[in-house]
Parts: sequence; structure tokens; C-alpha cells
Amino acid sequence: MKIDSIQNGIVLDHITAGNAMRIYYDLGLDKLDCSVALIQNVRSEKMGKKDIIKIDQKEYDINLDVIGYIDPSVTVCIIKDGVTIDKKKVALPRRLVNIKKCKNPRCITAIEPGIPHIFNLTDPERRVYRCIYCEADK
Repeated sequence: MKIDSIQNGIVLDHITAGNAMRIYYDLGLDKLDCSVALIQNVRSEKMGKKDIIKIDQKEYDINLDVIGYIDPSVTVCIIKDGVTIDKKKVALPRRLVNIKKCKNPRCITAIEPGIPHIFNLTDPERRVYRCIYCEADK
């Protein structure tokens, strides 16, 4: 299989195999009016298998917290004129704001519209986030 390189855009590399679709939808890539290549189960010496997403668009504001929450092993490469000009490793975010909704029906976020859904990372090893209002796990 041959997937062409992109001239201008973003490549999300080192995605844990199986996570690409979740990243695709949570970032809203399905709503973009540009070419987006989603490649799954690519052989990788380092990871065994991995997924890759290529976004062929010059300007796109990508939410690194969404990517870090789903898969903190991802590398984000910015491509300009066919050359990688920046490479970022994402990390597990300390705080999530409006990325996920609190599941507690009695939480203030469920009762009052417009209140941001905010979660703090309480256990990085187990990747546990808690709502700042009601302490419910995400």
C-alpha cells in the first residue's frame, strides 16, 4: 500500500494501534474539508503496530490535550513544503476542559448549562481524572 506524503499539514504518528478512529472523531477531523488519511495497523519496529493520521491542510489548530488524553505516546509533526518543521511529543494533560462530560447526573455541570466540564488528573499511572465540582471519575 502506498500513502503519499503531504506537502503542508500535520502528521499524527506513533498512535497506539486501534486509537486512530477515536482521535479522528474527538478532534472533529470528520468535519474538515480537506484530505485526511487514517492508516491503521502499520508495522513499527518500536511499537509492533501503530496507527497514523495525516491531515493535508495548511492551517489547523489541533488540540494537544485531546490527543494526550486518548494516547500520550503520539508524536505531532508539522509539515511545510514537504519538510518537517516541528515535532512535538504530547503528554497526559494535567487538566481537561470541555473534552469529556461529567457522568454524574447530580453534578452542577449537568444542572447548570454553560458551566465548563473540568477534570484534574489525580492518578497519572492509572490515568484517572476527577471532576473538580463533584469528584466523580471521568
